Amino acid sequence: MVSDCLEVSVFCICSAVLAVLLKQYSHEQSLMVSLLACTGVLMGFMIFMNPLVSEIREIFTQAGISESYISLVFKASAVCFVTRITCEVCRDSGENAIASAAEIWGRGAVTFMSIPLARALLEKVSGML
Repeated sequence: MVSDCLEVSVFCICSAVLAVLLKQYSHEQSLMVSLLACTGVLMGFMIFMNPLVSEIREIFTQAGISESYISLVFKASAVCFVTRITCEVCRDSGENAIASAAEIWGRGAVTFMSIPLARALLEKVSGML
């Protein structure tokens, strides 16, 4: 796991250096390098997370929580990751207002998505009392 983190760190640092060097000549190409690096890291992260997702599903199943609620947790996590990267890319491009709008959208989406899960947890807690 540590070696994977080191590999990703080296990849990100090299991508950042390349993006900074390209920014002097072409802002658009620099942005594309950043986007490609983010996409690559996210794809690798999804592959890396596969065993963890199985473990979390098993924990939720043992707790008696429905599969639909488990998928909500993963969808909310995905929204958080995508929103964060989107905001950082927008800020790097100098578009702070767009980044703020993306943050608001992401927070609203996660809040909206969490309502069924919160309801299910409240029902479980009231059933225990």
